[in-house]
Amino acid sequence: MNPEPLLQEEQLTSEEAEVLNSVRFSRVIIPIIIGIGVVGYIMWRAFQKEDLPELNWTAFTVGWLAFTVFLLGLRHLAYATRLRVLTDGAFTWRKCIELIFIWEFSSAITPTSVGGSGVALFVLSQEKLPAGKIAAIVLYTIILDTTFFVLSMPILFAFLGYPMIYPGGESGGLLTNSVFVAYGAMLTYGLIFFYGVFISPATIRRFLHWMTSWGFLKRFRQKAMEVANDIVLTSEEIRQKPFSYHALGFGTTATAWIIRFVLVMVLMYAFVPAIRESFSFAQQTLIYGRVQTMYVVLALSPTPGGTGIAEAAFGPFLQDFIVNLKGEYITGLAILIAFFWRILTYYFYLLAGTIVLPNWIRGVVNRRKKHKKGTV
Repeated sequence: MNPEPLLQEEQLTSEEAEVLNSVRFSRVIIPIIIGIGVVGYIMWRAFQKEDLPELNWTAFTVGWLAFTVFLLGLRHLAYATRLRVLTDGAFTWRKCIELIFIWEFSSAITPTSVGGSGVALFVLSQEKLPAGKIAAIVLYTIILDTTFFVLSMPILFAFLGYPMIYPGGESGGLLTNSVFVAYGAMLTYGLIFFYGVFISPATIRRFLHWMTSWGFLKRFRQKAMEVANDIVLTSEEIRQKPFSYHALGFGTTATAWIIRFVLVMVLMYAFVPAIRESFSFAQQTLIYGRVQTMYVVLALSPTPGGTGIAEAAFGPFLQDFIVNLKGEYITGLAILIAFFWRILTYYFYLLAGTIVLPNWIRGVVNRRKKHKKGTV
């Protein structure tokens, strides 16, 4: 995970090819086919003709859909603000907004459980930031995201109880039990990273070296040592920062995630009359908790951007809210809301990335050419 400087031409050329390879039509179209295929399959298996009267469009619905687009822009701005804070203002606002498009795109074409850190490291390395600072920014964003979930999930559970975890009041099952697995994984690596960055990076490095000296784990030693080195670099960079740096970093992180969950709530409010009829603070808080729980489960997804799994999980997770005025679950409406949700939070960034990333690469190449001419 240690990026090379911008002006090492041979290394940069191979990395440019690798990044450009990630925006091949096949890399983008496969997640789209998976997502639409899952939606189509669910609709074919479960759609009922009696759902059709529930799928009505009004000016009210369109107005709230427009508001979700505003929320999408606000969330993007929150992430851009975080990047500007973590880079100590090294980038302009325009540059931060551009880089977040690329970061989100890289996350959309890689498994959710992996994330887009590799592309993020490459991108930041081309913006002439020191290697230690680049590693610190990328790793610290992972820590901030994890910290938000690790802290907020128990707080929500304390107020909402098991209904936050068990959709439809049902306990157990693969879908709901996976919440505990995902949260446990988040808590584990979150504590490791936090301890390594803020308490003792040397201890974590020794631990990873020891752990990868046994049996089949030896094959992971090189990767583990890269992570350990990044933790050391991050610790050196982050521990000297003032409290305001961490407060703003966490505040913008929390804002971006909260807006992401609220966006789903707004879509449901726009399309489901029963939610508007029984609107209450308790109801909305429970919906928020359920949506956040769904995102925790999606963190385990092995598919690019959670595609397929996200579309399939949406209805089951929110089945007791997407109902008609008689309290009956509306499959077709759940599919429609899930589709709009994925357009706004996933497919939009797939499309935007295929436009922004090649333009950014061309800008990097042009800067290199100008620099080369200036040194001749």
